[in-house]
Parts: sequence; structure tokens; C-alpha cells
Amino acid sequence: MREWLKQLREERGLTQESVAAGSFINRAYYSQIENGVRNPSYEVASKIAETFDINPARFFVGKVSEPFGLALKNAPIVVAHCDLNLRYTWFHHPNGVFLTEEVLGKTDEELGIFKGIPELVELKRQVIEKGKPIKRIILFDQPQGDRIYFVFGEPLTDESGKIIGAVTASMDITQEE
Repeated sequence: MREWLKQLREERGLTQESVAAGSFINRAYYSQIENGVRNPSYEVASKIAETFDINPARFFVGKVSEPFGLALKNAPIVVAHCDLNLRYTWFHHPNGVFLTEEVLGKTDEELGIFKGIPELVELKRQVIEKGKPIKRIILFDQPQGDRIYFVFGEPLTDESGKIIGAVTASMDITQEE
């Protein structure tokens, strides 16, 4: 089941019928996509994404992430994409505090204010506004205690070069005692 899609639809007060109509597809087909029974083509995913004003790549995160996830399974690295509203559109942190499904479509503030989040949000804003890479060391409060991350942010662009969000890669550099 694509719980994130159902949650997004419900948060926006939409019915399956209204999403299907806005995406120019059959409601039954949309229901199967939302329930994870069928996978949309890129064209259909694009139509649905346009209805929600999200990136269509969100439908294919699992397929794209599989080899990447395997390579970074035990690495202390978080990689993420966000849109211009700083809502996560892609997220990878297999051993983290949050599951990918909990993060997609949300901002850092919606996930909970922790030490370090205001600095992370500001880094993303500056990357988008200035259109150039930025790096910082940020201290985050996590359940296992404070962790220090080297955070690198870079503009996320579409095919035409227009900035559509930010990409961040964060590495835990905490010195273990």
C-alpha cells in the first residue's frame, strides 16, 4: 500500500474520484495505484503528481533506491531531496529515527523540532535561494544522544536547469568514545 499517497490525498481533503478525475485516469485504476496493487507508468505518475503538486519520482523511490540502499545500508549517511517548500520528496536513512514513508511529503518542522533542525532548514533555504552548494557541520539531538553531522546541500534542478528544490547528503562524524 502506498500509505504516503493515501495520507497526502486525505490531508488535502480529496477523494479517490477527484484525484482520478484531475489526473485523467479511471478511479478504479487510481485506487489500485494507491493500494499498491498496480504501479503507474511514468506518464500516469506525472499526471497524479501534477494533481498533488509533487515530484513524480516519488512513485519510484523504492526501485531507484534499491542498489543505492544496499551500498549505504550500514553507512552513517543520510541522503534526501526536498521541494521548494522544503517538503521531502526522497529520503534515505536506513538506520535513522524516521522511516522513509513517515518523512515523504513532510517538512523537518512537521517531523518534530530537534536540536539542529533550524540550522538544517536554513541550509536548505540558502541552497535554494543562492542556487549554489553549501556545507555545514550541524549538531543534532537524536534518541541515542547528540550526533554531529557534516551536511552538504546542493540545488536540485529540473531538465531545464530551473531550481526545484535541494539535495542534502549528511554524514555522521561524531567521534565515538
